[in-house]
Amino acid sequence: MSAAGDRLQDTARRAALALPGTDHGYPFTQHLDVYKVAGKVFLIVTEDPDEQIITVKCEPEHARALVHRHASITPGRYLDKRHWISLGPGPGITERLVTDAVEDSYDLVAERPPRRTRPET
Repeated sequence: MSAAGDRLQDTARRAALALPGTDHGYPFTQHLDVYKVAGKVFLIVTEDPDEQIITVKCEPEHARALVHRHASITPGRYLDKRHWISLGPGPGITERLVTDAVEDSYDLVAERPPRRTRPET
């Protein structure tokens, strides 16, 4: 079953907040809910009712495969198009896919900061 836009965003928020050391806020604009770990962005939830997407970090090869496989996954908005993807509601966009994308993004970002600033797992 595909996730509708608001469900897609709620799933992403729940997945992000369940991860250790996550904080969020609106550092850029009131329409972008930004989730960070160790001060680094790993999820952006667009709060525009006409554009219900999330944007996550992704390994470039995996990102290309997801974009090719799903019409509602595009190269990331606002960020580096090789390392970020945006997911919108559509066929094949399941809650499991959204949760996996958020968790993978978190892992990519959390492994990069110096050990002293990484969250304990």
